Amino acid sequence: MAQVPQTFFDALAVRTWCSLALDALGRAREEIDAINVYPVADGDTGTNLYLTLESAAGAVEAVFAGYETGGGRPSLADTVHAMAHGALIGARGNSGTILAQLLRGMAQVLAAQGEDSHTDGPGLRRALRCAADSARQAVAHPVEGTVLTVAAAAADAAEGTGDAGGDCGTVARAAYDGARAALAATPGQLAALEHAGVVDAGGRGLVAVLGALVETFTGETPADPGGHPRVRTASQARVPAETLIACPDAGAAPDEGSPAFEVIYLLEADDDAVARLRRRLDALGDSLVVVGGDGLWNVHVHVDDAGAAVEAGVEAGRPYRIRITHFGADDAHTARGERPPRERAQRAVVAVVPGEGLAGLYTEAGATTVLARPGEPPASGELVEAVRRAHAREVVLLPNDPELRHTAAAAAEQARTEGIRVALIPTRSAVQGIAALAVHETDRRFDEDVVSMTSAAGATRYAEVTVAEHESWTTAGICQAGDVLGLIDGDVAVIGADVTATAETVLDRMLAAGGELVTLVLGDEAPDGVAERLETRVRETYLAVDTVVYRGGRQGALLLIGVE
Repeated sequence: MAQVPQTFFDALAVRTWCSLALDALGRAREEIDAINVYPVADGDTGTNLYLTLESAAGAVEAVFAGYETGGGRPSLADTVHAMAHGALIGARGNSGTILAQLLRGMAQVLAAQGEDSHTDGPGLRRALRCAADSARQAVAHPVEGTVLTVAAAAADAAEGTGDAGGDCGTVARAAYDGARAALAATPGQLAALEHAGVVDAGGRGLVAVLGALVETFTGETPADPGGHPRVRTASQARVPAETLIACPDAGAAPDEGSPAFEVIYLLEADDDAVARLRRRLDALGDSLVVVGGDGLWNVHVHVDDAGAAVEAGVEAGRPYRIRITHFGADDAHTARGERPPRERAQRAVVAVVPGEGLAGLYTEAGATTVLARPGEPPASGELVEAVRRAHAREVVLLPNDPELRHTAAAAAEQARTEGIRVALIPTRSAVQGIAALAVHETDRRFDEDVVSMTSAAGATRYAEVTVAEHESWTTAGICQAGDVLGLIDGDVAVIGADVTATAETVLDRMLAAGGELVTLVLGDEAPDGVAERLETRVRETYLAVDTVVYRGGRQGALLLIGVE
């Protein structure tokens, strides 16, 4: 269905653009991941861009939800500030961090409209120029043939519309066409792209985002740049053997000239401290990008000494949401064959788990785990790394979160290109993963094992008890910040004031449909006595129903509940 075009760049246009851009990146994600060869071939650029924009779009939706409760609508300034802030705190990887700064640069211009609730073509031209310039300034050592080149070309083309660019649609179309032409030229600017026979992955993602901008203002979906003959999948790329040795996606560690770790964190610090931090990190590694402002920054760098990069952040201010990713599973000597590889296991299970306690439980059951901390879902590259670490011919992948469906699918596809047989079971909660793991048997044929695990997961209803962060509409009515929410199978079913009472109501509703086993996973902030209260209720009210309790650690939710 054609999108109803927006005449001006107002709050609704921002909302529409974010939604369309997220859809566009979702469609292009696997292709972008597959052509990711620079600065590190970790196969997650598309996923990182998607997750970054998902955070931006979520922040915009939250602003609209807040105003709609009172019957109003947010201003353009409110909306673009939310978009920029959401992208900043959710930025993933090198590409996502740069995208966050591009959006912040646009927001700085669009929010300066004062009392005006919208802007027109000239305002959009200025926003695109500020976006390109601020993104380039955020990168310590800009390289041509990357997303920075594509962004600059988009801004140049937008400025070239002159008097003809009075409306946003004309400006957006010019920016898109300029970006698309620049994208096609990137292999001639960067040797790594030329060798692989691909265009820049980050630039490809930006073209998708600008295509969504065109659709926002014209209602027309522009031509897919993926049709350009330069765009190839990983299997089609002409990557020489020496490059494969250095690519984590090829199952090896980075070469001796490449840093071993990617370090990302949010940082609360003043401008002077950040200036000193830039100099310190620039001396430690490469691919340095520091974006943000007004006391909150997102720091990204590739280094060999991850600890030193974090310590530099501590000296500058308060770093948090720290993510450290190793680019290779093995050391460089092993990758070059100087030590014979160990024999692969026949089968393994890889699972994403939300807390340290569950990670220990899954590990004891023989699974390879990926820890997903609250607000920090893993990227596809992390899941691929875990599949490699499992070192098996056959792998069962348990994402344990519906939001990780696309990420897990991308990881599974990448692992298959490396000769690993991967089955993705779409578990939506850690308790479904526990049920699947309980029936896992390596002695069975792979297909039989997958069917059995899938059936066990599907037969497990799941719930969680958590606390609302802000006022919003839910399937159970309007909740206020601080209300206790009981979600069953992903939907809010109960709104209460007491954690234990809400948990009891949730459990009663789940057991009304029957069940033989109740699984309770307690978060660190769950109130004392809630597990004992629920165990007693099950024992006294429901005959022949057993209960098992685990400690999940910092898992986000106060309580996870599973009923089999």
